[in-house]
Amino acid sequence: MVREYGRTISEGPTPADAAGAPALPYPSGWSALAFSHELRPGTVLTRPLAGRDVVLYRTATGVLRAVRPYCPHLGAHLGLAKVEGEDLTCPFHFFSFGPDGSCVRTGYGTPPPRSPLTQLPVQEANGGVFVWRHHDGRDPDWSVPRWHEIGHRPARTAAWELAGNVQEVIENSVDLGHFATLHGWAKAEIDGPVAYDDAKFHVAMRAHESAPLMGDFTVDVKVDGYGLGCLHADVHTPRFGLRMCTMVMPTAIGPNRMQFRQLNRISFDEPGRLPPGLARLVSRTAARLLDRPVFRSSCEFTAADFPIWHHKQYQQPPRLASGDGPIGPFRRWAKRFYPEAPGRTAVTRPHRGEGEDSAVLS
Repeated sequence: MVREYGRTISEGPTPADAAGAPALPYPSGWSALAFSHELRPGTVLTRPLAGRDVVLYRTATGVLRAVRPYCPHLGAHLGLAKVEGEDLTCPFHFFSFGPDGSCVRTGYGTPPPRSPLTQLPVQEANGGVFVWRHHDGRDPDWSVPRWHEIGHRPARTAAWELAGNVQEVIENSVDLGHFATLHGWAKAEIDGPVAYDDAKFHVAMRAHESAPLMGDFTVDVKVDGYGLGCLHADVHTPRFGLRMCTMVMPTAIGPNRMQFRQLNRISFDEPGRLPPGLARLVSRTAARLLDRPVFRSSCEFTAADFPIWHHKQYQQPPRLASGDGPIGPFRRWAKRFYPEAPGRTAVTRPHRGEGEDSAVLS
């Protein structure tokens, strides 16, 4: 019996979702629940969002819908439903619901009841499927814009699930210090103040790096954030002519737990010293040969943060030091996405340009 109790000894850091630390509220806004390629016509998916299931489906003609998971008839889970043409049919009694959510027929041939599905705002942009959730139930008052697409190859995607909170993923974009200590940049500098505009922010930075056989080089990064659920980063390495667009999408699925999605596209500048036809061929050949290794390198860069997010607690207030980056203004901006705490005064919103003041791969 003594041996039985000595077989497993708990050790190592406790994940954030098991440590019992207070969790941030679920942020309001758009959250990515899938990639577009996961929702072919006729597909039904169930994904978690803020502690509840959301059912996503696409009709035969490509109409995308997001609904609450339970049938209004007798409560069957619609994640088990199937798409029949433009309708979603419950597996229990074969009640079917049209694209507008209304019940269009029963499994008995009797008149359908006036019992519509509860539809949720859903948006498809840049290869991601986003669902809107707001703590006070309001309709969307901003959207994830469509961005430019680079290159000629399909996007590559990855998804993970881990402990942590989504704000700290987005906050990493202004955490200047960690790019050197965790990611190994020789030097990182922000090109001007972070610009905040309602639910959006923009930051530009330059990384100075060095690698064996390649020497020193710079990387220019422009980041646009939309709420606490989506980042778009334009990355350019002039020395190699490499351009990369990366979309980072953390989604809160439970207290101190999240899913994390990443989508990448790459291209190479056409060499100016070559004839146009040959330059295009060289650029496209480089993208074809290096697409996979560049994507894996990008995922490895991202994954360096995973053990930190998985085990850390949200420290508020933080004890900031010179060199951290403009974390304070970012956190004041992020407050707008949470419910107002009892007794708390109105959210302080940073002005534009405010500075710091103190795996599944495809």
